[in-house]
Amino acid sequence: MSVLQQRDRPSDKESPETQVKDVIVPPCDRYSDEPPLETYLHLQQMMLLIKCLEWLWQDRDDFFATGNQTIYYSANQRKSEDFRGPDFFVVLNTQRQPRKSWTVWEEDGKYPNLIVELLSASTAQVDRELKKQIYQDIFRTPDYFWFDPDSLEFAGFHLTDGSYQNLEANTRGHLWSEQLQLFLGIENRQLRFFTPEGELVPTPEEAAKSGQEKIDRLSEKLRDLGVDPDSI
Repeated sequence: MSVLQQRDRPSDKESPETQVKDVIVPPCDRYSDEPPLETYLHLQQMMLLIKCLEWLWQDRDDFFATGNQTIYYSANQRKSEDFRGPDFFVVLNTQRQPRKSWTVWEEDGKYPNLIVELLSASTAQVDRELKKQIYQDIFRTPDYFWFDPDSLEFAGFHLTDGSYQNLEANTRGHLWSEQLQLFLGIENRQLRFFTPEGELVPTPEEAAKSGQEKIDRLSEKLRDLGVDPDSI
């Protein structure tokens, strides 16, 4: 999403700290204040990441995964209409519960462990430059990725000694998230999660379909052996 209105865009000489000043602390429990995602592709991609991770970690209650939600983080933060929240982020070691927004000082000072920005023509420069600096220097978010649903541009970074370092892809073009202990990679023009063994993390619908297909195959084998699967 857009970080800065065009009329407020800072010069290249300004530091991230300078660029995030002249604001007030919003009240606690404030609603998220985010504009709609750029396109239907961006919306679908955000929802895909959320539901795949929630399915994979369905038995866990120690994380929060969401998208297009405002992060309120300090008294020096720019006004909410100028700074926009990440397209997708994950916070670990926190309660898994709905939130109106992510307010750092109400969440034991926790910032996202992982952030994914979905690039578009209007946000790509900000996502690659200003937001990357904010996530590196202020949030200290360990894993940062960006992905363009149109061009399929994909990059990832890990925070090492206070600076983002480029992640190297494996032979399948996947990038490792140390925080999630998962790979991220492109599958059928979408950004997906993969297990450490390289298996695709399914959506709930894909998991249900796969489970039904296994049942159908087993039933067919039983019938070949002269056993009625409905009698078992």
